Amino acid sequence: MNAKITLICLTCICFLFSCRHKPALPDDGFAEWKDSLQHVYQYGICTDSLDLTEYTLKNGDNPAAIFSSLGLSAAKADSISRCSAGILDPTRLRAGMNYYTFVTTDSVAALRYIVFAKSLTDFAVIDLTADSVRAYPFNKEITLKRKFVDGTISSSLWNAIREGGTDPLLAIKLADVFAWQIDFFDVKEGDSFRAVYHEAYIDDTIPLNITSIEGAVFTHRGKQFTAIPFCQDSVTEYFDGEGNSVRKAFLKAPLDFFRITSRFSNSRFHPVLKRYRAHHGVDYAAPTGTPVKAIGSGTVVKKAYQPNGGGNYLTIKHNSVYSTTYMHLSRFAKGIHAGSRVQQGEVIGYVGATGLATGPHLDFRVFKNGQPINPLNMEAPPSMPVKPELLDSFRLVQQSVLAELDSFRAVRDSVVFGGAGTQQLPADSTVLASALGINR
Repeated sequence: MNAKITLICLTCICFLFSCRHKPALPDDGFAEWKDSLQHVYQYGICTDSLDLTEYTLKNGDNPAAIFSSLGLSAAKADSISRCSAGILDPTRLRAGMNYYTFVTTDSVAALRYIVFAKSLTDFAVIDLTADSVRAYPFNKEITLKRKFVDGTISSSLWNAIREGGTDPLLAIKLADVFAWQIDFFDVKEGDSFRAVYHEAYIDDTIPLNITSIEGAVFTHRGKQFTAIPFCQDSVTEYFDGEGNSVRKAFLKAPLDFFRITSRFSNSRFHPVLKRYRAHHGVDYAAPTGTPVKAIGSGTVVKKAYQPNGGGNYLTIKHNSVYSTTYMHLSRFAKGIHAGSRVQQGEVIGYVGATGLATGPHLDFRVFKNGQPINPLNMEAPPSMPVKPELLDSFRLVQQSVLAELDSFRAVRDSVVFGGAGTQQLPADSTVLASALGINR
């Protein structure tokens, strides 16, 4: 009897358990949700039954003219203009920008949406599906992809990166990071580099720009320079292997990636005057209009024109010891005048050939305590190092970054690259928490 009762109880339990865990049949809501997964969307609009047409703005186009060309009445065009005023500024529309229309695919072909592209990621959507017009912004999602690059230089950093199939603007980013340690006019054949960086993508497929260097090692003249991003006092900077900031008091050069044509000398043959005389500066050959940067923060103390010498020139006083002069400028940057305060890396003028010059170049000079010194031999102390109480956290970040660089170089070694090699790192690549100081 007890055995029968036990069997009946077990049967009931199994029945109840099976009923409880039996998958529920999808209701109408679930079916609709599942069906919605098959829809196609563009700019947040379901386009299953809509045709898209792309247009390009021409000179003189404005919203009113565009709406009229699409067959809208003057009253409707006015309603759209007023409704979209907050997200679509007509004064910012330029020839070459795109806009799109979405119309129904039936015989009537009614206009349902107009989308204006304000940038690669920002759009203004005008919804005409209801009795009243609705306008709203749409932003394409931007995703970051973590990538690795390395290479050996045969001519220039720019060429090495470009030949490896990587966006050569990465060269500018790397040069900015190491600008205080390496003179990129003087990179040598055999110098090498490796870096981890983030690149932004639209729709996860269209590259937008390189957003940050997440760690780098550059070998120049046999000496290794490292750049480890670390955050202290809410500011992320790059530090070397000893925890010193790679940002020094002065940039190594006031231009990007152009050649030196004349160096500091006490006796140089002047190409215009045809005689030997002192040249206490460095000449950088570059095309007219190339931006010239202040190598350090300071105050403009001279802005003048010297017809038989430096042409348009600026002098910046950086502190009680150092000042710099920039000569032969084609023009000055907007807002620059005697008394202006300028920041390190700020554009102060543009390369030219004013004054005594045979061609466009920058004559750059540095003075220490009023005496000219060779800019190429100038040393500057580092900025604030990692604080002692944060050194342990910095070491953890440093170890993580260098281990990541080493691990992906090992992967690269299994493949033959020409020039520089680039790899996309997996999304779950090892990183430390931001609390440890690394900016992700």
